[in-house]
Amino acid sequence: MFPELNNLLNTSPDRAEQGKLTLLCAAETDGSFLVHHFLSFYLKANCKVCFVALIQSFSHYNIVGQKLGVSLTAARERGQLVFLEGLKSSVDVFFQAQEKTHPLHFLREANAGNLQPLYEFVQEALKPVDSGAAAWRCPVLLVDDLSVLLSLGVGAVAVLDFVHYCRATVCSELKVPRAAGSQPGPQGPGHAQAYVHHQSHLVLRAEGLATGFCKDVHGQLRILWRASQPTAQRGRSLTFQYKIQDKSVTFFAKGMSPAIL
Repeated sequence: MFPELNNLLNTSPDRAEQGKLTLLCAAETDGSFLVHHFLSFYLKANCKVCFVALIQSFSHYNIVGQKLGVSLTAARERGQLVFLEGLKSSVDVFFQAQEKTHPLHFLREANAGNLQPLYEFVQEALKPVDSGAAAWRCPVLLVDDLSVLLSLGVGAVAVLDFVHYCRATVCSELKVPRAAGSQPGPQGPGHAQAYVHHQSHLVLRAEGLATGFCKDVHGQLRILWRASQPTAQRGRSLTFQYKIQDKSVTFFAKGMSPAIL
């Protein structure tokens, strides 16, 4: 995880909140560093994590996680992490006979709108464990990236139903789905993002610089605390520029980088 980002959000692994929905967005830049931050954050917070990874392999997340001080392999072996590797699973769905209960079975359907098996996978992964098993602090759902479902032909309504049922089923849990930035539309990706944005408690939006590429400033991060937050933070919005390094991310006020004249 990135300590500087924790400071901006006024949080830490020992103070991880429950029942919050966080939306991670990206526009004209790669916002994956936010996903890696929250994944390592909740593992260090001793939470039970269900990670639906649709755009990268397990090894990719594991390599980055090791740089941030966590081992996804160890977390999965001890039962703390339930990982759905979408890239690998999709190959199995296309080229091998799979039961209709497979989480990604919708890929074989002519009308890719039934996400119930995926929801049931999440439900099973986050259900309460027996008292004899390891006691995790609280359950967390991360999805990277919701917009992939839309790109695969799943309708916006089906994606929103998936988000809604996940929230209704694990309403007391931490939930951190991710949706990439997109153009608005009445029933398209923009509609889905607008809905999730409205339901979120916290929105983090990574954006590219309007001036284009800069080796010392990789983008800017907008942080919005939604109206459901405590009065002190309600509707609060902050914007910082950032530079991604090998094992950290440096944040600074707009225009305060030495690279900015």
